[in-house]
Formats: sequence, structure tokens, C-alpha cells
Amino acid sequence: MAENAKQLLSLIEIPILLVQGERVNFANAAAQALLGNHIEQQDIRIALRDPEALALIKSPEGGRAKVTGLSVRGSVWEMVCSPLADNMRLISLQDQSVQVSVARAHADFVANASHELRTPLTAILGYVETLSDPKAGEDAATRQRFLDIIKREATRMQSLVSDLMSLSRIEAVRHEVPSDEIEMVSLCREVIGERPHEVEIRFDANTDSAVVTGDHGQLAQVVRNLVDNAEKYGGSEKGVSVQLEASDRGWLTLSITDHGEGIAPEHLPRLTERFYRADTGRSRAAGGTGLGLAIVKHVVERHRGRFDISSRPGEGTTATIMLPQMKSG
Repeated sequence: MAENAKQLLSLIEIPILLVQGERVNFANAAAQALLGNHIEQQDIRIALRDPEALALIKSPEGGRAKVTGLSVRGSVWEMVCSPLADNMRLISLQDQSVQVSVARAHADFVANASHELRTPLTAILGYVETLSDPKAGEDAATRQRFLDIIKREATRMQSLVSDLMSLSRIEAVRHEVPSDEIEMVSLCREVIGERPHEVEIRFDANTDSAVVTGDHGQLAQVVRNLVDNAEKYGGSEKGVSVQLEASDRGWLTLSITDHGEGIAPEHLPRLTERFYRADTGRSRAAGGTGLGLAIVKHVVERHRGRFDISSRPGEGTTATIMLPQMKSG
């Protein structure tokens, strides 16, 4: 192939291969970065071990194929093979991993949301049908028990829909950096003051004022979600500790600690996934939707902060948020 044509292919940013017979005649820089610098003059069967891809290269008409695992395990690439003269094949590789991952995540999200809504809805319809029976509906004690269940399940659906809407709103503005000045000491006191006094919440700050650039509603929701989790799963005996610490390095650290049963290490990396629960039965019994920590993660990311959860079984759990603090003056 003419050298000027190869120079032109070298400028293309996606991996490009020229294969003659079963040997790689040319690989641009992107292809060498993907498959190795030694790829030129190598047998294509060594470079691409995918049977479908190899069959496509040998076919007279060429076409498209999916190739997996070229870069990392689980990666998905679309290969386009175009026949040229002299038994030559032009092969381009397009990374489809992000699109496939997003599509899979969307499908999983819809399936999980549907399941979470279907469960309380089924319970509500079942108990309404039972109450329609005169034998059950006329008994005051039975009627009240069923109505209480219906109310609990309807409240659960309401919470789930509310969290789904919150997550949707947060994702819609996730690329917009918030610009309001938010004083975090007063915000924490405000959120804690909203809580019922069933569990003691101790608040401590090493500063009288700590200002961050943020969204008041979203940051209040973050504190509310984390305090709510600590109350639900921490037990009421030792209460919940909320600490706010401003450092001279420009970071504001908010830590919320409970003294409950803790979380097993294998669950910690997945806690911010939508609908993931370390203890499904306990979470649902406590009214959890499985979206609270996902909301926290998205809000913190929007605020250019960091979020971490540490826990030891039997000793409790600490959720920590770090936010960039506004420079004074």
C-alpha cells in the first residue's frame, strides 16, 4: 500500500489495521497502543483471538463484528472489516464499552425500579381486595391492621418515587457546578433540628462558620440521608455523632458515625450502587429505598467532593464527606 495512504491512516485516532492474508501489514499508533507495538507483521490470529472476528476477516464481503476483552476484561469493541485490493483488509476498531455499560445500567435500573415499585403495589392491591370481602372488612381489628399495612406500603412507594425524582434531578444538573455560598455549620444544625428526638444526635464543629460553594437543597439532602441511615441502622442506645471539621488545607470534612452492627467489608464497595442493600430485609423494614447513598454520591461528585464509608462489624459505621472550602477574602 502507498506510503502516503499509511501516513493518512496514522492520523486516525481509532485503532486501524491493514491485514494482508493472515498477517498484519500495518497498524496505526492507536492500534499499537491497544494491541502492542509488535503487532505489525504478526499473525492476525494471535492479535485477535475472537473466532467471529477472524471469520469476518476471511470472508470475501467483510462486515461488522463485536470483539470483547481487547483492552480490559469485559470491554466491548465494534470491528469493521472492509475488503481492499490484493487480498488486503482494512480493519477499524471502535470502543463501545461505555455505551454498552450505560445501556446495561439503564436496563438494570429500570428493572430494579419496577421491582421495587411492584412489591408494595402488589401488597396494597392484595389487602384492598381482602378488605372488599365483607367478612374481613366488617371486623374492626382486622380492618385497621390491613389499613395500617396499606398505609405503610403506600408510604414506601411515595418515598421511592421521591428518591427516584431526586436522583433524576441531580443527574440532570451533574455537570453544572453549583455557585451559591452555603454555610455548613448552620445547615447541619438546621437538618439535625428537623429530626424527631427518638435518637440522640450529637453535633460538634471545630469552627463557627464554614462556607462552601454549593446547592443548599442538595447538601441538606445529603446530611439528611446520612443522619437518617445512622439512626435507622445504628441503634438508639449510643446515638449518632455528627462532626464538622475545617482544615487549613482548604477542605471541610463532615463525618457521621453510628454505633450499630456495622457492615461487612465485602459490601462497602457497592453501597452507593442504586438499590444495593447490605441487608435487604432490614433495609425494607426500616423504610429504606436503596437510593439514599446513590443520591449522596451523585451530590458529592457534583460538588467536586469526596465520599467514603468505613465500617467494622460490631463497632459501627462512619460516612465521611470532604468538600472544598471557600477561600476567605
